[in-house]
Amino acid sequence: MSARPVVLCAGALHHEIEVEAAAFPRGDMTVAGRAVRFGLGGRGALQASAAARAGAEVHLAGAVGSDDVAISLRAALDEAGVRRGQVQAHPGPSGLTVATVLPDGTTGRVVVPGANQLLRADAVTLPRDCAVLLLQSDLADAANLTLAARARAGGVRTVVKATSSRALASGLLGLIDVLIVDPHQAAALLGRAEAGLDATRAAEDLAAQGPPAVIVTQGRAGLIIAERGGLTLQPAHPVPVRSLRGAGDAFVGALVAELARGAALALAAAFGQAAAGLHVSLPLTERPQITEAAIRDSLYA
Repeated sequence: MSARPVVLCAGALHHEIEVEAAAFPRGDMTVAGRAVRFGLGGRGALQASAAARAGAEVHLAGAVGSDDVAISLRAALDEAGVRRGQVQAHPGPSGLTVATVLPDGTTGRVVVPGANQLLRADAVTLPRDCAVLLLQSDLADAANLTLAARARAGGVRTVVKATSSRALASGLLGLIDVLIVDPHQAAALLGRAEAGLDATRAAEDLAAQGPPAVIVTQGRAGLIIAERGGLTLQPAHPVPVRSLRGAGDAFVGALVAELARGAALALAAAFGQAAAGLHVSLPLTERPQITEAAIRDSLYA
């Protein structure tokens, strides 16, 4: 048995370019930027990195292209402590995210999937002693369905973090164990308006569609867990917020790591909340140093 819990994350891997600007450009407009950062992006890579920092042995199944960006992406995964033996290479460009951040933190993104949509699920294997498979909506539907079915057959729990840009593959809800959504995603999945959404009712209704457990995150309002045994309401930690960027990925990665250690879902979610609280309270440059011990020792655990 591995000394650390084993997680397989299958998801998007992007090179991210982030610029700071006073406003978003419109039409043929040119806007002067104030700063630029280059780094690792894509929900799969970011959640895998967060899970690795939270103490799990994390394997990433993803895809890069045949460009020079692929080299920097592999190096970034190595630096984050994520095992990349199942990162495939395909002809063409790697995934790319270009983000513009305004002074108030509002962010607009252009995402080019590139090689991510070419991931061959039939070439992905569950690592030895794998406890949890983590998916998002960013991969091709067929890939997510194949991997979730394989995890179900192998007795591996599957967690899916829904995204706002794509609907979940038809049939996926019946193959997973935990679905994580925010109110916007919950409303989209249920075909309801987000304004005035009853998050508790939404969690219960989504759970009725197949997943044994649904988590609806609500930012500062905490989260709701709907399981077949009932509802759990967990308040958020009051923290000094430097930036909310990446809080969701920090939450999901830490939750999955704790779940893989055998924690009950509510306790794993609380650990994820502690990680997210620590994440948003730190400067961007200090966030890569977050560890399992730091999460447990934080004021928010």
